[in-house]
Amino acid sequence: MKNLFKVALVAFAFLSASLAFAQMERTVEVGGAPMYPSKNIVENAVNSADHTTLVAAVKAAGLVETLQGKGPFTVFAPDNAAFGKLPKGTVETLLKPENKGQLTAVLTYHVVSGKMGSKEIADAIKKGNGKATLTTVQGGKLTAWMKGKDLYITDENGGQSKVTIADVWQSNGVIHSVDTVVLPKM
Repeated sequence: MKNLFKVALVAFAFLSASLAFAQMERTVEVGGAPMYPSKNIVENAVNSADHTTLVAAVKAAGLVETLQGKGPFTVFAPDNAAFGKLPKGTVETLLKPENKGQLTAVLTYHVVSGKMGSKEIADAIKKGNGKATLTTVQGGKLTAWMKGKDLYITDENGGQSKVTIADVWQSNGVIHSVDTVVLPKM
Protein backbone atom coordinates (compact mmCIF):
# COMPACT_ATOMS: atom_id res chain seq x y z
CA MET A 1 0.00 0.00 0.00
CA LYS A 2 2.90 2.32 0.85
CA ASN A 3 4.46 1.72 -2.58
CA LEU A 4 1.16 2.35 -4.34
CA PHE A 5 0.89 5.67 -2.49
CA LYS A 6 4.47 6.62 -3.55
CA VAL A 7 3.75 5.72 -7.19
CA ALA A 8 0.55 7.78 -7.12
CA LEU A 9 2.42 10.71 -5.55
CA VAL A 10 5.18 10.56 -8.18
CA ALA A 11 2.60 10.31 -10.98
CA PHE A 12 0.73 13.31 -9.56
CA ALA A 13 3.96 15.33 -9.32
CA PHE A 14 4.88 14.43 -12.92
CA LEU A 15 1.39 15.35 -14.17
CA SER A 16 1.48 18.67 -12.28
CA ALA A 17 4.90 19.52 -13.72
CA SER A 18 3.75 18.59 -17.23
CA LEU A 19 0.67 20.78 -16.94
CA ALA A 20 2.73 23.67 -15.59
CA PHE A 21 5.17 23.38 -18.49
CA ALA A 22 2.31 23.20 -21.00
CA GLN A 23 0.87 26.40 -19.50
CA MET A 24 4.25 28.13 -19.79
CA GLU A 25 4.63 27.09 -23.42
CA ARG A 26 1.07 28.02 -24.38
CA THR A 27 1.30 29.82 -27.65
CA VAL A 28 -0.68 32.55 -29.29
CA GLU A 29 -0.86 32.62 -33.06
CA VAL A 30 0.06 35.91 -34.71
CA GLY A 31 0.28 36.37 -38.44
CA GLY A 32 -0.32 32.68 -39.02
CA ALA A 33 2.59 31.58 -36.84
CA PRO A 34 2.78 30.41 -33.23
CA MET A 35 4.53 32.80 -30.84
CA TYR A 36 6.46 30.83 -28.23
CA PRO A 37 6.98 32.31 -24.74
CA SER A 38 10.40 30.61 -24.64
CA LYS A 39 11.64 32.65 -27.64
CA ASN A 40 12.64 36.30 -27.65
CA ILE A 41 10.84 39.15 -29.39
CA VAL A 42 12.83 38.94 -32.63
CA GLU A 43 12.77 35.13 -32.83
CA ASN A 44 8.97 35.24 -32.74
CA ALA A 45 8.36 38.39 -34.81
CA VAL A 46 10.27 37.10 -37.83
CA ASN A 47 7.69 34.31 -38.18
CA SER A 48 4.61 36.57 -38.22
CA ALA A 49 3.33 37.22 -41.76
CA ASP A 50 1.53 40.26 -40.33
CA HIS A 51 4.71 41.95 -39.10
CA THR A 52 7.11 41.72 -42.06
CA THR A 53 7.33 45.52 -42.41
CA LEU A 54 8.14 45.89 -38.71
CA VAL A 55 10.83 43.21 -38.93
CA ALA A 56 12.39 44.90 -41.99
CA ALA A 57 12.37 48.23 -40.14
CA VAL A 58 13.94 46.71 -37.00
CA LYS A 59 16.71 45.24 -39.17
CA ALA A 60 17.26 48.54 -41.05
CA ALA A 61 17.47 50.44 -37.75
CA GLY A 62 20.01 47.98 -36.31
CA LEU A 63 17.73 47.09 -33.38
CA VAL A 64 17.77 43.30 -33.78
CA GLU A 65 20.47 42.73 -31.17
CA THR A 66 18.76 45.07 -28.70
CA LEU A 67 15.37 43.35 -29.03
CA GLN A 68 17.05 39.96 -28.64
CA GLY A 69 18.62 41.21 -25.41
CA LYS A 70 17.56 40.47 -21.86
CA GLY A 71 15.00 43.30 -21.64
CA PRO A 72 12.36 43.04 -20.48
CA PHE A 73 10.49 45.08 -23.08
CA THR A 74 6.86 45.87 -23.75
CA VAL A 75 6.46 46.33 -27.51
CA PHE A 76 3.44 47.89 -29.18
CA ALA A 77 4.05 46.19 -32.54
CA PRO A 78 2.39 47.77 -35.59
CA ASP A 79 1.20 45.20 -38.11
CA ASN A 80 1.66 45.56 -41.88
CA ALA A 81 -1.75 47.22 -42.24
CA ALA A 82 -0.69 49.84 -39.67
CA PHE A 83 2.35 50.74 -41.75
CA GLY A 84 0.06 50.80 -44.80
CA LYS A 85 -1.93 53.65 -43.19
CA LEU A 86 1.10 55.95 -43.32
CA PRO A 87 1.29 58.40 -46.22
CA LYS A 88 2.55 56.82 -49.44
CA GLY A 89 6.34 56.56 -49.53
CA THR A 90 6.84 57.04 -45.77
CA VAL A 91 8.04 53.50 -45.06
CA GLU A 92 10.38 53.48 -48.06
CA THR A 93 11.82 56.85 -46.98
CA LEU A 94 12.33 55.71 -43.38
CA LEU A 95 14.11 52.53 -44.53
CA LYS A 96 16.81 54.53 -46.38
CA PRO A 97 20.20 54.44 -44.59
CA GLU A 98 20.33 58.24 -44.33
CA ASN A 99 17.09 58.16 -42.27
CA LYS A 100 18.24 55.54 -39.77
CA GLY A 101 18.06 57.99 -36.83
CA GLN A 102 14.47 58.93 -37.60
CA LEU A 103 13.52 55.26 -38.12
CA THR A 104 15.13 54.31 -34.82
CA ALA A 105 13.19 57.08 -33.04
CA VAL A 106 9.88 55.87 -34.49
CA LEU A 107 10.55 52.23 -33.61
CA THR A 108 11.84 52.85 -30.08
CA TYR A 109 8.76 55.04 -29.50
CA HIS A 110 6.79 51.76 -29.66
CA VAL A 111 8.86 50.18 -26.85
CA VAL A 112 8.48 50.61 -23.08
CA SER A 113 11.01 49.23 -20.60
CA GLY A 114 9.62 46.44 -18.44
CA LYS A 115 7.09 43.70 -19.00
CA MET A 116 3.58 45.18 -18.93
CA GLY A 117 0.76 42.83 -19.78
CA SER A 118 -2.70 44.15 -20.57
CA LYS A 119 -3.76 43.55 -16.95
CA GLU A 120 -0.91 45.71 -15.62
CA ILE A 121 -1.68 48.41 -18.17
CA ALA A 122 -5.40 48.30 -17.28
CA ASP A 123 -4.51 48.56 -13.57
CA ALA A 124 -2.32 51.63 -14.31
CA ILE A 125 -5.18 53.17 -16.31
CA LYS A 126 -7.57 52.58 -13.41
CA LYS A 127 -5.08 54.13 -10.96
CA GLY A 128 -4.71 57.11 -13.30
CA ASN A 129 -8.48 57.73 -13.44
CA GLY A 130 -8.84 56.54 -17.01
CA LYS A 131 -5.36 57.18 -18.41
CA ALA A 132 -1.83 55.92 -17.87
CA THR A 133 1.29 57.65 -19.14
CA LEU A 134 3.97 55.28 -20.42
CA THR A 135 7.52 56.49 -21.04
CA THR A 136 9.01 54.95 -24.16
CA VAL A 137 12.59 53.86 -24.73
CA GLN A 138 12.80 56.75 -27.23
CA GLY A 139 12.06 59.12 -24.34
CA GLY A 140 8.60 60.21 -25.44
CA LYS A 141 5.26 59.51 -23.84
CA LEU A 142 2.33 57.30 -24.81
CA THR A 143 -1.04 57.55 -23.12
CA ALA A 144 -2.85 54.26 -22.53
CA TRP A 145 -6.62 54.23 -22.12
CA MET A 146 -9.58 51.94 -22.59
CA LYS A 147 -12.81 52.08 -24.53
CA GLY A 148 -14.99 49.32 -23.15
CA LYS A 149 -12.69 46.30 -22.99
CA ASP A 150 -10.42 47.57 -25.80
CA LEU A 151 -6.97 48.95 -24.99
CA TYR A 152 -5.68 51.99 -26.91
CA ILE A 153 -2.55 54.09 -26.95
CA THR A 154 -2.35 57.73 -28.01
CA ASP A 155 0.87 59.33 -29.19
CA GLU A 156 2.15 62.84 -28.43
CA ASN A 157 0.52 64.13 -31.63
CA GLY A 158 -2.95 62.81 -30.76
CA GLY A 159 -2.71 59.75 -33.04
CA GLN A 160 -4.53 56.71 -31.68
CA SER A 161 -3.78 53.02 -32.03
CA LYS A 162 -5.88 50.06 -30.88
CA VAL A 163 -4.30 46.94 -29.40
CA THR A 164 -5.60 44.15 -31.64
CA ILE A 165 -3.73 41.24 -30.02
CA ALA A 166 -2.63 41.63 -26.40
CA ASP A 167 -0.30 39.64 -24.19
CA VAL A 168 1.92 37.79 -26.64
CA TRP A 169 4.48 36.72 -24.03
CA GLN A 170 8.15 36.44 -24.97
CA SER A 171 11.20 35.29 -23.03
CA ASN A 172 12.34 38.92 -22.83
CA GLY A 173 9.03 40.78 -22.64
CA VAL A 174 5.58 41.04 -24.14
CA ILE A 175 4.20 42.17 -27.48
CA HIS A 176 0.87 43.90 -28.02
CA SER A 177 0.03 44.06 -31.74
CA VAL A 178 -1.42 47.46 -32.73
CA ASP A 179 -3.36 48.68 -35.76
CA THR A 180 -1.71 52.10 -36.25
CA VAL A 181 1.87 53.37 -36.14
CA VAL A 182 2.25 55.92 -33.32
CA LEU A 183 4.65 58.79 -33.86
CA PRO A 184 6.77 60.82 -31.45
CA LYS A 185 7.02 64.60 -31.66
CA MET A 186 9.93 65.33 -33.92
